[in-house]
Amino acid sequence: MFGLTEFAAGQRIKEVGIRKVLGAGITNIVLLLSKDFLKLVIVAIFLATPIAWYATSKWLENYSYRISISWWIFVMGAFVVLCMALFTISVHALKAARSNPVDSLRNG
Repeated sequence: MFGLTEFAAGQRIKEVGIRKVLGAGITNIVLLLSKDFLKLVIVAIFLATPIAWYATSKWLENYSYRISISWWIFVMGAFVVLCMALFTISVHALKAARSNPVDSLRNG
C-alpha cells in the first residue's frame, strides 16, 4: 500500500499543483487523494471478512476443544487495517499537499 499510494500521488502531482494554485487547502487535497484508497480498503474488508470467518471456523472444527469466533475480532481487525491504511495514505497525501505547486507544475 505504501508503494501504491506513492505512485498514485506521483501520478496526480499536476492535479494537486493546480488545485493548490486555485486555493485548495491541505485538508481538501488529503481527502481527494485518500477517498479512492479508503473505498478500496473497505471493499477488501467486506470481501475478506466472510472468507476469513469461514476458513477460521472450518480450521477450528478439527480441534477437540472447540471455541467460537466472536464478531468483535473481525471488527477490531477491520479497524486496525483502516487505521494503518489511513496513516499510510495520509503520509503521502500530506507530502503532496505541502509541496510547492510551482515545482510540481514545472517538473511534473
